Amino acid sequence: MNEAEHIEHACADAWRALIERRLGGWRLRAATDRVGTERVPFTARANSALAVSDPGIAITSALDEVCEFAHAQHLKPVVQAIHGDPVESDLRRSGWRPYHEHAAGCEVSVLVGPTGQGGEAGDSRMRVLDAPTAGWWELAVDSPRPTQAQRHVLTSGARVGFGLVEHEADTVAAVRGAVVGDLLHVARLAVRPRLRRRGIAGGLMRRIAAWGYDHGATRCVLQVAVGNGGALALYQRLGFREHHRYRYWVPTGAWQDRAP
Repeated sequence: MNEAEHIEHACADAWRALIERRLGGWRLRAATDRVGTERVPFTARANSALAVSDPGIAITSALDEVCEFAHAQHLKPVVQAIHGDPVESDLRRSGWRPYHEHAAGCEVSVLVGPTGQGGEAGDSRMRVLDAPTAGWWELAVDSPRPTQAQRHVLTSGARVGFGLVEHEADTVAAVRGAVVGDLLHVARLAVRPRLRRRGIAGGLMRRIAAWGYDHGATRCVLQVAVGNGGALALYQRLGFREHHRYRYWVPTGAWQDRAP
């Protein structure tokens, strides 16, 4: 397993789907909620097949399995593949294409950066808790009451921390950190619009990084859509650099004969 594959598996461990099936080195994932008669997925990461390493069977058979799993979960078949990996050529030959219409974009930059030093208290308003508060949920998922899929994905893991900043009894910033081996996976950074551009995001990132260091992480990893220029600029200022990219792929014809 190369370093990019190792990082992708660690990120998947940090962002656990409600349902996961292993197919050799691939991971078929689903995390949905029922809304009326529909199944609504929570993030593409938790509702796609991570296609790294060897699936253990022929690529066409593996993609058949991906599609059958997705349809069983009422999902559109989606594959997550490292940009430039040979599996992308396999996908294209098998009639798949980049998922350009995905709302958040089909291409994601995986950034790696420092954790800093442990024990950094910083601003006393910035804390990392063992469990999320209603205010944290409101910023992280736009509701103080998360869905089943949201709660599972965001609270699962051996060591998860919920960073927040409070101001006048209001939660004004939030972030999630999950330690997997030597990596701290950071996600869901949010600051209330009225308090942006005041250094809060950077301060909270340093706080969650220090927390990760205290729990054994030696580096941080982030997954950021390449179209999110503001976030990429912030993380670059904080010392993050791109390690690799991945893309989401969907079938163009072979499995379009029936809806999910």
